[in-house]
Amino acid sequence: MDDYPLIENHGLIGDLQTAALVTTGGSIDWFCAPRFDSPSVFGSLLDKDRGGHCTVRPLHQTYATKQLYLPDTAVLITRFMTQAGAGEVIDFMAVTGTSVTERHRLVRMVRCVRGRMIFEVVVQPGFDYGRKRHAINLSEHGVVFACEDGASLTVHPIREPDDVRLLDAVADRQDALHFTLTLEAGQERGAVLEWGAEGPPRELRLAEYRQLFDDTVAYWRSWLRHSTYTGRWREAVERSAITLKLMTFAPTGAVVAAPTASLPEQLGGERNWDYRFTWIRDASFSVYALLGLGFTDEARAFIRWLADRVAERAGKHGDTGPLNVMYAVDGSSELDEVVLPHLEGYAGSAPVRIGNGAATQLQLDIYGEALDSIHFAHRHGLRVDHRGWGALRTNLDWLAGHWDQAEEGLWETRGGRKDFTYGRVMSWVAFDRALRLAESNGRPAEAERWRRARDACYEQVMSRGWHEGRRAFVQHYASDVLDASLLRMATVGFLTPDDPWWSSTLNAMEEELVSDSLVYRYNPEASPDGLRGSEGTFSLCTFMYVDALARAGRTDKARLVFEKMMGYANHLGLYSEEIAPTGRQLGNFPQAFTHLALIDAAITLNAILDRAS
Repeated sequence: MDDYPLIENHGLIGDLQTAALVTTGGSIDWFCAPRFDSPSVFGSLLDKDRGGHCTVRPLHQTYATKQLYLPDTAVLITRFMTQAGAGEVIDFMAVTGTSVTERHRLVRMVRCVRGRMIFEVVVQPGFDYGRKRHAINLSEHGVVFACEDGASLTVHPIREPDDVRLLDAVADRQDALHFTLTLEAGQERGAVLEWGAEGPPRELRLAEYRQLFDDTVAYWRSWLRHSTYTGRWREAVERSAITLKLMTFAPTGAVVAAPTASLPEQLGGERNWDYRFTWIRDASFSVYALLGLGFTDEARAFIRWLADRVAERAGKHGDTGPLNVMYAVDGSSELDEVVLPHLEGYAGSAPVRIGNGAATQLQLDIYGEALDSIHFAHRHGLRVDHRGWGALRTNLDWLAGHWDQAEEGLWETRGGRKDFTYGRVMSWVAFDRALRLAESNGRPAEAERWRRARDACYEQVMSRGWHEGRRAFVQHYASDVLDASLLRMATVGFLTPDDPWWSSTLNAMEEELVSDSLVYRYNPEASPDGLRGSEGTFSLCTFMYVDALARAGRTDKARLVFEKMMGYANHLGLYSEEIAPTGRQLGNFPQAFTHLALIDAAITLNAILDRAS
C-alpha cells in the first residue's frame, strides 16, 4: 500500500467524454483517451511501474497537502505547504461539447502563493495500459510522446516569452520527461497535455490559459444553476450532481458506472471489475436523480439513449433477452472481458480486468428499472413517442414469456443462475409501469397478458420470496439469505412502507446486514457467488437503507444513518463503491450508483423532514 495512494485520496476532473484522477500528492495516475473506456494513457493506479503518470510536487521538501474543488465547478486545486512557501496545482479539462472528438486537453497550472517554490514535474505516459512503447520528441516549443501506431500525447507549455529560464526539461531513457519549475509568490506557469493534437506543440501565453480557465469555470457554474434543489445537504447533493455530469458521455447522454477499471472490492482479492460502461440499471436510476434536481436536458438525453437500446433489438434476442445488461457509451455491446497479466493491480490486487463478462448475463430486473425510469420521465413531460412505444411493447411481450426463469441477478453473481426475488419484483414493476403508460396515454397494448404476468409476479414473490422462518423476504427462493437489493420493495410500490411483512423484513436486514449504519449487499459465505474472498459494505445499499427508513417512518434513524454516511465521503465529497471495515474506500471510484442513491436519499429524507416540521 505504501506505493499506492488510498483510493479516496483522489479528485476527479473531466471533459464529458473522458476523465482523469488526481491524487492529493499531485499525480494524475488514471487517464484514458479518447473515451472513458479507451486504453489508459496514465495508469499507475493499477501498476506503479508500468502504468504511467504525470506528477507535479515540491522538490526535495517535506510538505503538507490539501485538496479542494473551486466552488460549484469541476476545477480541482491541490495545495502544497512547506516551510519555504506554499503553492498549488490547478487541474481541469476543457469541456469538449456534444460532438465526438479525438481531441482532449488536460490543463495543469502551477502557482506559487507564498514564498519561493521549486516544483518537480514528471510526465511518463504508459500508452495502452502500459503495453505500447513510445518515443519522446523534445523541442523548444514543447514535447510529443508518440507511438508507432499514431497515438500521441502533446505537452504545450504555458509561459511568457521572457521566462524560459523557469523551465529546464530533460528526457530520460525511460521515455519520461523531467523538469523543474521555480516560482516566486504570485507567479504561475504550467502545461496543457493534449491527446489528439492537430499540430506540433506550441507555447500558450497566460492570457490563453486564463481564457480556458474562465470558460471552464463559467460552464460548470452555468450548468449547476439549473439545479432546483434547495433542501438540506445541498453541498453534498450538488457535488454528487457535478460528479455524475463528469461521468456522462455528452455525445450520447450515457452515464458510466465509474471512470475506473479493476479497483478492488477487497485488497489482494479477485473482485476487480471494469466499470467504464453504461449499465441499464444504474443509468435508469439517473433519471430520478436528474429530474429530481431539475436537470431535464440530461434526463432527456439519457431517455433517448435508452430508447435506442430498447428499439435496436426489439424482436431480436438470444438467451439474455432483447436488452443487454450494459453497453459502451456509444451504444455498442462488444465488451469482452480480458485479463492484463502484465499489470500487478492496485496494491497487488490482481487480476486486472478490462471489458466485462457480465454483459452477457441474464438479469431480469433491468426491464423494471428501464420501464420505471421511462414512466417517471413521462410524468415529468418526457413523452414516449410512437417508435418508442412499439419497441417497449415488443420488450414487454418477451418479458411476459420469460420472467419466470433463473437468472444471474442484480449483483452479477458468477455462481450460476437462481430465482432471485429482486428480479421478480422488478419484473412486476415493468408490467405495472407499462400498464400505467398504456392506460394514461390510450396506447395499444397486450394489456390482459401484461396484467396476468404482473399479478403472477406478485403472487410468486409473496408465496416463494417470503421465508417464514426468517420473517423476511430473501435473496432467492432456494435460500434463507437476506439481500439489500430488496430495500427497494417499498420504494417501487410493491409493498407499502407500513406493511407488516415489509417492517419485518427491514428489521431482519438491520440485524444481519447493517454494521453501525453501513450496509452489506448480502453474506457471500451464506450465499456463494462464485468468487473467492469477501467485500466491504456497499455504499449504494447504505443510501437505499436511508430511503427505506425514511419511507417507513423511522425518520430519526434515517437522518442519523445519512449523517454518518456523509462522514465516509472523501475530502471532496466523493464515494467509491464500498467501505472497508477500516473505513477506507474500496472498489471503483467514484461510483455513479452511490452518488445517485445519495441524491435520491437526500430528496426523500428532506421532503419527509419538511412535512414533519
